[in-house]
Amino acid sequence: MTPEQLLAFRTEAFMAVALWTGLSLLFVLFLSLRISTGRRRLKVSVGDGGQPELTATTRAFGNAIEYMPLALVALAVVAVFYSAAIVHALGGAFLLGRVLHAWGMAQEKQPAAGRMLGMLLTYVPFLGMAGLLIFTAFS
Repeated sequence: MTPEQLLAFRTEAFMAVALWTGLSLLFVLFLSLRISTGRRRLKVSVGDGGQPELTATTRAFGNAIEYMPLALVALAVVAVFYSAAIVHALGGAFLLGRVLHAWGMAQEKQPAAGRMLGMLLTYVPFLGMAGLLIFTAFS
């Protein structure tokens, strides 16, 4: 690969990281707004006020915040070594997993299928990124 081709390869991969990071930021903002709206509607100033709906929206936000930073850092490191297609596959699956999980958390009947599938689509990209990064470290 020529230096120009290598630069284009890396640029495409990091543009993919930028896309999934930007979409993740918008999703976190959406989850945060759901909490604010729920608190206003239910007249709860701090916490969940013992309201199950607010507990679920707060946990959906907290769960996303617990997973997203590490996933996005790992995705950026993957982009150093792998193609944009791999970054898109991992980033897309991960974000879809987070969306499905949050949607599943909002369902009245628990455990909801969306929540379960969402966790699966969180774990699989995590394992994929971990595997790629460990393989890269030893190759």
